[in-house]
Amino acid sequence: MEGITREKLKEQVCGEIHRRSGEIMALAQDILRHPELGYRERRTASVLAREFSSLGLPVETGLARTGVKARAAGRGKGPTVAILGEMDALLCPGHPFADPETGAAHACGHHAQAAAMIGAAMGLVGAGAMGLLDGDVVFLGCPAEEYIELDFRRALKEAGEIAFFGGKQELLRAGAFDDVDMAMMVHAECGRADPVALVGGDMNGFIGKSIRFIGRAAHAGGAPEQGINALNAAALALLAINSQRETFRDQDAVRVHPVITKGGDSVNIVPADVRMETYVRGRTLQAIRDAGAKVDRAIQGAAWSIGARVEITQIPGYLPYRHDEELTRVYAENARALLGEDRVETAPLFTGSGDIGDLSAVMPAIIPSMGGWKGMAHHPSLEAADPYAAYVRPAQLMAMTAVDLLWDGAARARQVLDRFTPLFDRKGCLAFWQELENQKEENAPWN
Repeated sequence: MEGITREKLKEQVCGEIHRRSGEIMALAQDILRHPELGYRERRTASVLAREFSSLGLPVETGLARTGVKARAAGRGKGPTVAILGEMDALLCPGHPFADPETGAAHACGHHAQAAAMIGAAMGLVGAGAMGLLDGDVVFLGCPAEEYIELDFRRALKEAGEIAFFGGKQELLRAGAFDDVDMAMMVHAECGRADPVALVGGDMNGFIGKSIRFIGRAAHAGGAPEQGINALNAAALALLAINSQRETFRDQDAVRVHPVITKGGDSVNIVPADVRMETYVRGRTLQAIRDAGAKVDRAIQGAAWSIGARVEITQIPGYLPYRHDEELTRVYAENARALLGEDRVETAPLFTGSGDIGDLSAVMPAIIPSMGGWKGMAHHPSLEAADPYAAYVRPAQLMAMTAVDLLWDGAARARQVLDRFTPLFDRKGCLAFWQELENQKEENAPWN
């Protein structure tokens, strides 16, 4: 392959991915039909490990319980680029391919991510690209992005099997990213059936709060004056939180959405043990901290007014995601070349959250999205309207971006790294959450 140009190499890589597009789409369908929830992705992990092994790549398994990692070595030392694919499903029992026993379903398109990651590996390895690149490409199947089944994850944590509820956080803790310099993945752009690429765009981060209101039980009909109604405290807390909403700045995109998970023990007993949970989301850590303090104050004030006690336990969530501008620029150039200028758009802020946020705080990271989907996210209606766009195009775009980054002494990758300023170092990111988790606030107006 002497004398080959970078553009010719990308053309060959895309051609190899196209040649194997049937396999890639079949792989996506296989994972779609066998959904598994976070930290339980045993079958999915074995499928990914099999595919990596078939390409002759060394494979590590069991990372953060179910994560799978493979490495394609370049011709010499250089930066390492990671191509990621999430493996977990979420709870969506009404989905046509939901697991009848667990209710798990790929209603967020993670099966597409896993297939695209394998497709990128097929292209780079099959076209012999790594022999011309100055650095390595790591392929990493990531568990447990969806922040669900919290009781199950608490049990894993108490057993010492995990320390974090989010898969990428746990992979960071386990050292799976220690030899990675930058990372990319592609998400489904739900509700866009046309083959459009959305680039840029950020995501909110969040913290969770588990709240327990403690009152005094009494006969609700016979002696209510002897009780302290913890449900009334919770109801006032909801009103107090709502009264704070006008103080949240529009540019901070704050979202607070509490629910009462336990309203009491019996209709004939003054509620003495009432539980509430909420997330506090925001575009920046400062916005999350400010809104979180207002929420805490509202909860404590409501409890005080009723004479109840309250305990607020902080639950680690995900950091805000910030796309890396230089890495986005490289990816967008390839999207325009492959799809056309009119099929590349700038993504808006997504006010939901993802554990890619924690990764973006410590290394350059991007999660652009790709159309070819109809229906809504986290809904039974989601399905691939254009399987080639949904599964194959992301593989081509990530592989092309990897070639650009690692070509010619990895000049573009080094430029990305030179322009990146981390929010935390890797230990600092995890320490931030551990410090937050150790905070527990109590308000006790009576003994």
